Amino acid sequence: MTMHPVKKIKVGLLGLGKTGIEVAGQLIADPSVELLWIVRSQEAAQKQEPFNGVPVLAYSTARFEGLLRQSKVDFIVDFSVADACRAYAGIAAELGIGIVSAISSYDDAQLELLRHAGRDTKVLHSPNITLGVNFIMMAGKVLRKLAPHAGVEVIEEHFEGKHEVSGTAMKMAQMLDLDPVKQINSIRVGGILGRHELIFGFPYQTVRLSHETISRAAFGQGVLFALQALASKPSGFYTMDQLLLESFREALA
Repeated sequence: MTMHPVKKIKVGLLGLGKTGIEVAGQLIADPSVELLWIVRSQEAAQKQEPFNGVPVLAYSTARFEGLLRQSKVDFIVDFSVADACRAYAGIAAELGIGIVSAISSYDDAQLELLRHAGRDTKVLHSPNITLGVNFIMMAGKVLRKLAPHAGVEVIEEHFEGKHEVSGTAMKMAQMLDLDPVKQINSIRVGGILGRHELIFGFPYQTVRLSHETISRAAFGQGVLFALQALASKPSGFYTMDQLLLESFREALA
């Protein structure tokens, strides 16, 4: 019997900051994925040698359409900046190139661009693409329905240089119908990469759902899960908790 090689998922990565470097490393190490190129800021890319053999290209909106038409990637993975979606969302939808975005700071217009692209291609957006944090969000959503009158607070802890409220915490508040001003508690100290906790207060018990990122490589593992889950999906706009819920149901079947 002839064995046919499994087709690799071809990927292009946007962003090569601290998180992008870890994500690139995870993509390169996984045998199911082929990382074809990395795009980063014009100035940074001009100083950058290939990353573990993968070409690092300078970002240019004018050149981006040509890159996507010629590169034949299956997915764009975005760890760059919020406004980058304006350069690729339309052309990716036209070409049927999937999008996996982990940007946490989209405004309504930018998010609508991705939702619109989801009519013609596979689009996933998750402000925190780690498996663990999406699992506790899914669990929190279930617990909120089981006990709608329990008190709920969100605690998010990050490194000293992070000034804004965590996008993950904001999504948690939105999912659980919480007041983001009164019910999100932010801590900024030391070099904490990221820790999120949901606290449910009952009359005679307390439930805590917590997740801590100890390495940015966790984001790369989340991307790999998303790519493999989306590979067999039809066009549409997806979230990480949707994909996890499907896997959860399959595991319990």
